[in-house]
Amino acid sequence: MYLPKKTYTVDEALAKLQRYCAYQDRCHKEVAQKLRDMQMIPQAKEQIIMTLIEENFLNEERFAMAFVRGKFKIKKWGRRRLTSELKQRNISKYLVKKALAQISDVEYKTTFEALAHKKANSLKGVSILKKKKKLADYLLYRGWEPHLVYEKINQLF
Repeated sequence: MYLPKKTYTVDEALAKLQRYCAYQDRCHKEVAQKLRDMQMIPQAKEQIIMTLIEENFLNEERFAMAFVRGKFKIKKWGRRRLTSELKQRNISKYLVKKALAQISDVEYKTTFEALAHKKANSLKGVSILKKKKKLADYLLYRGWEPHLVYEKINQLF
């Protein structure tokens, strides 16, 4: 049985997106995608996005800052992964740089050291070569710089 998609008035869509943005910081790309999913016409999309920006529900700078803080602290992502994820969300180079600047070098190194040691200690029962590869793959996937990764691997093994 086919059910037609719900249609929204501009006011309904705006209210829905205000809740969407209030729940968690969003980037413009996520909001635009949500509007596409709601099948809103281009003029309505523009009007809704402008209203969200004016009412401070939508703020790219705040989004970038929160994104970097969260992914670094919780998921332990490195600068390379953070940069590429923000670029995928069409965040400007200026905002990417500004958001990454909030991570101090000391905190960055400390997190990297702890993550590398924790992962190295969890690798059991495989040859040294396989351990090195697994550790390198793990850290590189998480976005840590290759020179840091390979220095650490040589130091640990």
